[in-house]
Amino acid sequence: MNRPSSSAHRASFFSLGLLRSLAVAICVGGSSAVAAEPDPAIFAYDRTASFNVQEAGRETRGAALVRDITFTPAGQPVKAYVVSPVTSAGPHAAILYVHWLGDPATTNRTQFLAEAIALAGRGVVSLLVEGMWAQPDWYKNRVPEQDHAHAVRQVIELRRAMDLLLAQPGIDPARVAFVAHDFGAMYGMIAEAQDRRARTYVFLAPTPHFIDWFLFRQQPKDLAAYSAQLAPLDPVNFVGRLAPAPVFFQFAAKDFYVTAEEAAEFYAAAGPRKHMATYAADHGLHPPEVAADRMAWLIRELGLP
Repeated sequence: MNRPSSSAHRASFFSLGLLRSLAVAICVGGSSAVAAEPDPAIFAYDRTASFNVQEAGRETRGAALVRDITFTPAGQPVKAYVVSPVTSAGPHAAILYVHWLGDPATTNRTQFLAEAIALAGRGVVSLLVEGMWAQPDWYKNRVPEQDHAHAVRQVIELRRAMDLLLAQPGIDPARVAFVAHDFGAMYGMIAEAQDRRARTYVFLAPTPHFIDWFLFRQQPKDLAAYSAQLAPLDPVNFVGRLAPAPVFFQFAAKDFYVTAEEAAEFYAAAGPRKHMATYAADHGLHPPEVAADRMAWLIRELGLP
């Protein structure tokens, strides 16, 4: 991940733990550990606004047509790929993919591109979008006091991304999935909890609370105010609202960024239809069995041939 190195983390683990504990104590306030729910109105947007789709190019890769586009979900253009079957007219299953913050080469819309191309051969249309963390040095250049506003905008962008996916020709709205890794999974949970338009979800290595990761570098000027503002947006508050859709969690046994306890917290908060797999891997979840298990899940849940 594009965060401090593991050695740097080990050297500062004690101080980071203190910051997390202090943040939790501030949020709890000595009375309740449940943060107030945010007003859903903060995630509102104009569903009739134009996507302003601009196509930069297209190419055929095997059975897939890959379109290189930008669209404007919330005032700023976002890069994306639309991957669709070359020959099938539909109805199509559909998947919205959101990438991680990790290796620079895949901290963008390319992370799941090979998977989307493979699934196009089974009749799937996919939209692969870039999150704000695809910007170079996004994490290093963050201003903590802007994290809340940027989170809200990112949620709206992902809701609009789902609108764009469902607007593609021949989509079967009853066979839609959402797949995301790391920050993509976390912001995606919030976005999807507003509409619950996917039939199934696959989340790779998220952490339950934004503050688990947002204190690695810059510190807010007022930790108490910052923690209280972010806590209602914690992804763990939203994952249960995705029910009755089944959720598949993919976690890593050697993950420095997500502990076994944090993974268990997510699993406990999810609805009754859920599954969790833990792999002998680090946060990147690169072993081929991770992708194989995810593909098998999607094929089954979306009723793919």
